Amino acid sequence: MKIGIACYPTFGGSGVLATELGKALADKGHKVHFITYQQPVRLNMFNANIFYHEVRVPTYPLFDYPPYEVALASTMVDAIINHDLDLLHVHYAIPHASAAYMAKQIVKSKTGRIVPVITTLHGTDITLVGRDKTYEPVVTFSINESDTITSVSENLKEETYKNFAITKDIEVITNFVDVARFAKKPIDAFKKVIAPNGEKILLHASNFRKVKRVEDVIEVFAKVRKEIPAKLMMVGDGPERPAAEDLARHLGVANDVSFVGKQEQMEEIMNVSDIFLLTSEYESFGLSALEAMAARSIVISTNAGGIPEINIDGVTGFMADVGDVATMAQQAIKVLKDEKLLAKMKEQAYEQACKFDIQNIIPIYEKMYSKYCRMDCE
Repeated sequence: MKIGIACYPTFGGSGVLATELGKALADKGHKVHFITYQQPVRLNMFNANIFYHEVRVPTYPLFDYPPYEVALASTMVDAIINHDLDLLHVHYAIPHASAAYMAKQIVKSKTGRIVPVITTLHGTDITLVGRDKTYEPVVTFSINESDTITSVSENLKEETYKNFAITKDIEVITNFVDVARFAKKPIDAFKKVIAPNGEKILLHASNFRKVKRVEDVIEVFAKVRKEIPAKLMMVGDGPERPAAEDLARHLGVANDVSFVGKQEQMEEIMNVSDIFLLTSEYESFGLSALEAMAARSIVISTNAGGIPEINIDGVTGFMADVGDVATMAQQAIKVLKDEKLLAKMKEQAYEQACKFDIQNIIPIYEKMYSKYCRMDCE
């Protein structure tokens, strides 16, 4: 098949999932065409079946805000017609679903072909941005005009129906993880650099937006640090980073906290961690937590959104209410003081991650695509 994928090329969950999906499909022989404004961060290896179409947005004095959606739709049209794409799979409703609808109509008028559009909903495109009155009518219309709608969790499916007048069925296809990539032996030398005296390693990775509550991560760590020698790695960047850095200094733990910015090789980092902290106000799924579990790190998280669909309280980690840093710290201290329990839960976290292995999920997407495959599809 020849598949067009539109996504954000950043470190966020929707971009990571879309990129990993495309790479896996390419490995299985499908032709995959990424359509976005820059090369996705996870698209870092050559594959003869992967093609990249950069969306170039012209700038004119007339525009205060360059019309990305129009440029995206035009690039989609070009890719569909010139590379004979069988379908478009767009990730994150805004602006990809509406741009895909526009591209579909243009291709139909030019060639008579009707190109199927699959829209995957990821989270804040529904729970935050999409609910804004500025965008809601377009989001609702473009989702309903999609040939197939999927969401990454049952929770997100429910939120979509609750907040939008969606008239079609939404199929849940969960996020996935490449277990083989993350389930590797930790690099001892790397671990010693982070924790030279054998300290326990806690980890957080996100885009440091307000919804992630990264200051809660610092507060949890400060409480743990009073009881147990430990280090904290903060991976990522975003608007809340300065506040988190200030709080670490204020609480006297700055020397034990490393803010390392955005990182591509997350498997090496996750493989040396003992606990992954996810303090978010909302997560549609929690892909970073799933990746940590695949690397045999337990997860201490909030119970918000779709997180309970992957993190099993008392089995793969622990959960607490949003903002309850005291409970999360107590949970971390309890398991870090009990090496036998920690080892057991790490294995249970790995076993849970295996249920979401990429090899189990890709065939579901292929079956979905095949419904729209033309007679000449490979």
